[in-house]
Amino acid sequence: MKLREGMQKIHMITALLVLICVLGCGSRKTPSFYINEKIDFSFIKRVAVLPLDNLTGDKFAADAVRQVVISELLASGLVEVVCPGDVTAALDALKVRKDESLSAEHIKALGKKMNVQAVVMGAVNKYGEVRVGNISAPEVTVTLMMADTGTGSIIWSVTKTEGGASFWAKHFGTSVPTMSQTVLKVVREAIQTLYQY
Repeated sequence: MKLREGMQKIHMITALLVLICVLGCGSRKTPSFYINEKIDFSFIKRVAVLPLDNLTGDKFAADAVRQVVISELLASGLVEVVCPGDVTAALDALKVRKDESLSAEHIKALGKKMNVQAVVMGAVNKYGEVRVGNISAPEVTVTLMMADTGTGSIIWSVTKTEGGASFWAKHFGTSVPTMSQTVLKVVREAIQTLYQY
């Protein structure tokens, strides 16, 4: 009788541990993305990262994320990236306003002006701390797009969210990542969708 009760307790503890592992590991947010599989991305050797739209309350969010996007594209070793100052000069020369949505003609003109095969643009949708109970953690959502400067059409798009209090932080008090770590992770995982094909 005692042996049976002991075995039942072991089975219950094992089931509980499996459930905790599934809940903890299954909470990763996967990016939703589009990629034009007809495009040979190996021909894209030089890109410009345009200023990102800032849809958050943090006035530095878009610039911070843009710098990480540039850094991660350079780290990939697959493309050369135009300096941000040269991008600003090209936008000014073409009289493109910051609040203006880019048309296909704008994208083509930027391609010629900067000698790039593609431009990366997008938005920072969320950038800040979220609170769950007594735990506060950074959360970042970004949308990135790449447009072909030959046609002006979008050839890649991704939306990715990272951060928030994890299952382990909420229930076991593990540490939460910093804002910098969260931005790096969200951008890195977003850009990886570009090069996985």
